[in-house]
Amino acid sequence: MAHKKAGGSVRNGRDSEAKRLGVKRYGGELVRAGNIIIRQRGTAYHPGENMGIGKDHTLF
Repeated sequence: MAHKKAGGSVRNGRDSEAKRLGVKRYGGELVRAGNIIIRQRGTAYHPGENMGIGKDHTLF
């Protein structure tokens, strides 16, 4: 009797790579000019004094 194992499902089983968003420097930490403080999608946080915002809404 011939036996062949059933093939796995190919349609599912994909996921995108993690984007590493979030707070990179917390309160009280020393930062230098240009250090990334927060990576975000949209402006959940807005830049304060002496901060910049990148085209991908990164605060630095």
